[in-house]
Amino acid sequence: MHERAARQMMIRVAHLCYDRGLLVAMDGNLSCRLPGGEFLCTRAGCHKGLITDEDLIVVDRAGRKLRGLGEPTSELRMHLAAYEERPDVGAVVHAHPPVAVAFTIADVSLARCVLPEVVLTLGVVPTVPYRTTGTEALAEVLRPYLRAHDAVMMDRHGAVCLGADLLRAFCNLETLEHTAKIIKAARDLGGAKELPAEESVKLRSLGLNRYGGPPEAVLKADAPGADLPAACTCAAPAPTAAAPVGPAGGPQPDAQVEALVAAVLRAMGRA
Repeated sequence: MHERAARQMMIRVAHLCYDRGLLVAMDGNLSCRLPGGEFLCTRAGCHKGLITDEDLIVVDRAGRKLRGLGEPTSELRMHLAAYEERPDVGAVVHAHPPVAVAFTIADVSLARCVLPEVVLTLGVVPTVPYRTTGTEALAEVLRPYLRAHDAVMMDRHGAVCLGADLLRAFCNLETLEHTAKIIKAARDLGGAKELPAEESVKLRSLGLNRYGGPPEAVLKADAPGADLPAACTCAAPAPTAAAPVGPAGGPQPDAQVEALVAAVLRAMGRA
């Protein structure tokens, strides 16, 4: 993407991140590749809901400023790590989606297979162990996760989402937070049921073959379990012979009637 178009898109996506409540105040940062091999990024200390062209900076592959006002985002290291690990990535969006961040603080993993469309397009979202924000240590701990995933949560911090362009990276961020909201609502209602292991693998293999993804993940598209974690591929115990399973997963109608009759007889003292 030409630099002028990239600047316009970065401003638009930054505003969307703020409008959607995915970051507040001076939080978050964005970057994208430019045709000449440089990177466009947001400057340190700018409000993403009010960002203008003057808040964008061009850096080289080592992170040195080439042009622009102010200094590049203090979290540029993790952006550069993503580009180094993933030549297929054209943009990185880092934000602090509140519900997804709350999952990391509650120590509840988002690396589960719950929503079919998310497994199909994004797989699962792992959580990276805590490291101090803006440090080389954080960039380094992220590397293996970025190689295999397009959306990653950082413990107590926020999300890093990758894409071929800024819109795709933003969509991955939006999908991540939307998923966290749905899972939280389900847990509040009593529990979040997960997809059967066989269906999870089928969906993920289909998604990787149809839509692509991280090269490391695509290589596993047709492998047993695809690139999914064990939490998604361990099948649930089979029903016992004493409890035949009906169309809706419960006892057969006749068995339900028999159970009801037995309960009534017991209540009457006749069983």
